[in-house]
Parts: sequence; C-alpha cells; structure tokens
Amino acid sequence: MKNNNTAVHILLAEDDIDDRFFFEKALKLIPIETKLTTVNDGEKLMEYLANNQLNLPDIIFLDISMPRKTGIECLQEIKENEVVSKVPIAMLSTSYTKDDAFENGIKSMLIRMGAERFIRKPNSIEELKTILEEILIAI
Repeated sequence: MKNNNTAVHILLAEDDIDDRFFFEKALKLIPIETKLTTVNDGEKLMEYLANNQLNLPDIIFLDISMPRKTGIECLQEIKENEVVSKVPIAMLSTSYTKDDAFENGIKSMLIRMGAERFIRKPNSIEELKTILEEILIAI
C-alpha cells in the first residue's frame, strides 16, 4: 500500500456525469484518504497526463466508452509512454448486452494491453465502495 502520510491520488476518466458522481460518493465511504481528479473524455485524459508527468496519479480508473478518444485508445497510448506506463489502470465498463464470452474476450484483451483490472460498473454504491476499497488497499 501507498505511504500512509499522503492521500492516494486517483484520476477518473469518465464522460458520464452520473457515473462520476456515483464514483465520488463511493470513494467518500472508504476509510482511505484520497485525492480525486476527473476528466470527461479521452483527449483530456491524455492532455492531463502529458502536463502532469512529474505529479502522476497513483491509479487511473478509465472508462472504455468515452468521446473524442476511447478508453482503449488511451490505454494503448499510456502503455506506449515510458513515463506514464507505470501507473496502474483499472478499466471501467457498463455491462455488455452480448454474452459473457464477448465480455470475457474484451476483459482478456484489456489485461493483455496492460490494464491491471477490469470493472463492470456496479449498480449499487456499496458494491462500488467494496471494489474501490479492495483496489486502493492493494496499491
């Protein structure tokens, strides 16, 4: 786990305002000090990372479906950048309307590309809190 004297810096790339609110609300329920920065599209994410290479986040939560640049495109660019590539990335997605095999294929592809986690956006604040706490304790 990160040094206890500093807050865990989280960067959330999410275009949906409701999902950003839900994430922030769940984060406040966790007994870990955090600093949340949000961007609402893939281009803004990449601009933020380029402009903050000396103060990178401890983890990035990255939505797969975003305007201007998708989460998958961002993941690929991040992993190609030697400085930024060391930041752990958890990919976020709503559930797919296809089948489990399709979702498992997407999940496997993202892990192969360098994502540490794949999270299907939960429907409850309590479930999201549990997922976030588990991830933040591990970094």
